[in-house]
Amino acid sequence: MTYSKEQLLTNTEGLTSELSDLDKKHLIHPVAVPKHHASKGPKIIFSKGDGINVKDLNEHTYIDGVSMLWNVNVGHGKKELADVAHHQMSKMAYSSTFYGYGNEPAIRLAEKISRLTPGDLNTVFFTSGGSESNDTAFKLSRFYWQLKGFKDKRKIISLRRGYHGVTVSAQRATGIDAFRNFSGSTDPDIVNAKAHLTECELGDKTHPEYSGCIRSVIEELGADKIAAVIVEPIQGAGGVHVPPEGYLKAVRALCDEFNILLIADEVICGFGRTGEMFGVSHWDITPDLMSIAKGITSGYAQLGGVVMNDRVADTIKEYNDILPHGFTYSGHPTACAVGLKNIEIVEREGLVKNAYKMGKELEKGFTYLEEKHEFFTNPRTVGLLAGFDLMKDPVVNIPFDSSVQAAVSVVEECYQRGLLIRCFDFEPGMNIVAVAPPLIIQKQEIETIISILDEAMTAFSQKVKW
Repeated sequence: MTYSKEQLLTNTEGLTSELSDLDKKHLIHPVAVPKHHASKGPKIIFSKGDGINVKDLNEHTYIDGVSMLWNVNVGHGKKELADVAHHQMSKMAYSSTFYGYGNEPAIRLAEKISRLTPGDLNTVFFTSGGSESNDTAFKLSRFYWQLKGFKDKRKIISLRRGYHGVTVSAQRATGIDAFRNFSGSTDPDIVNAKAHLTECELGDKTHPEYSGCIRSVIEELGADKIAAVIVEPIQGAGGVHVPPEGYLKAVRALCDEFNILLIADEVICGFGRTGEMFGVSHWDITPDLMSIAKGITSGYAQLGGVVMNDRVADTIKEYNDILPHGFTYSGHPTACAVGLKNIEIVEREGLVKNAYKMGKELEKGFTYLEEKHEFFTNPRTVGLLAGFDLMKDPVVNIPFDSSVQAAVSVVEECYQRGLLIRCFDFEPGMNIVAVAPPLIIQKQEIETIISILDEAMTAFSQKVKW
């Protein structure tokens, strides 16, 4: 039976309406407004993906300008990844890694990761995603110091505007108040410090922002109480904040000085997003532990991990009792098979290099937008992790009034034109927009994104009351 275009449209509209009603009734969505969602339903119900584009049930096409959640690095619709998942599922979809059990994909992937990561980051503990990875990194840091005889070294220092996930400890480490304080989330051993103060971390106590920096927190609490410092090489969900030159090296030296472990949260930055395989490589540092997820499978399967250096791993390997930590899906064979194939695609298609090249094209586009729109300011791009600010008057640092909702408005204008991007406005005066397309993107597609942004900001400027 064949259907006319009108019949197909009626059918898809009916399906959209049905699913929307079911969604409103039966789903609570993460990072959404529950009351609004219960009334309006899902903004988009996705049905297909191909390359940098996604479609809804009604065949409307959108450019995925943020790789969904910074994670679809190889783009949508990669049949190779579906095929390898089907092959592994047909053999053995799931097996546990508890009790010393193993499976080939997990073993092969751990070895592959050890060859990609910098320095002596050679051993992996697998998780299901980024939040679990960061919680695990905290636990392993504390466990390491316990085994070394330093049982009081428990505190974790994180940074303001950092984002580390939504499990209890990872959420407390997140430096965004709404997340950090959600539902009474507390972990008294996690402390938030000021971010990106290079001179302070190098020891300049005369700096006006010294109080509250990492070094001052260490001095206040005592290095004998601190297990680790966690940093994102580039802060992602906090607003795409790039550290000043020398900052990460200063933090690495600070941790060495006070005998504290350094955790790099590479959940967003890892696997090519920044034009290097890992974000820390831009600043030539090696952390003691590295949290990974997202780009390891490009979102085609749920997988994360903590990669640890030989010093930490060798100490844990000497522990002669049951390790009381693990997840049902640690080392999931299908997810690991997808991860291996995903990394193969990243390497074979030169996507790390492409991310660097296309980041330069995006930077050119941002320069054009900054010259044309006076409220477009502070553009920053590192590979295909990019952001910019919107301000009423950047010259004298005057933000838009909160009632204007500048970032929300521009993102909505982009949505109306078929571009999906993200905004951040969780602080007074903050209007940040993020752009982070799949690593397969090409120059012409970058130009389309810039063109849509241009149109969206022109439309915004015509509506806003100056």
